[in-house]
Amino acid sequence: MAIENTESQMRKGLLELCILGIIQQQNEAYPSDILEQLKEAKLVVLEGTLYPLLTRLKNAGMLNYRWEESVSGPPRKYFTLTEEGKQFYTQLRTTWTELSNAVNHLTTSI
Repeated sequence: MAIENTESQMRKGLLELCILGIIQQQNEAYPSDILEQLKEAKLVVLEGTLYPLLTRLKNAGMLNYRWEESVSGPPRKYFTLTEEGKQFYTQLRTTWTELSNAVNHLTTSI
């Protein structure tokens, strides 16, 4: 069994939480800023993974976006959490805390 596959699945499972957390902390975020923060946290994600996830979250009512003109290129899309997105993020944080505590308890007590 390859550890890389398991690691990849674990990261994918937490990606929504991390992306919503970045947007929550910044109040709004540009996708390249999200990618940079994920990279800094050692969660390297490709644009081809991020953009479909942002679209899915937007279509689910978790995110809004606004366009802003850029002097150095095409307009930029900035994402914010909707009220529903804020509630969803809070629920994900609670679930993550519970799971993390349980896993830490089980793996450190063995």
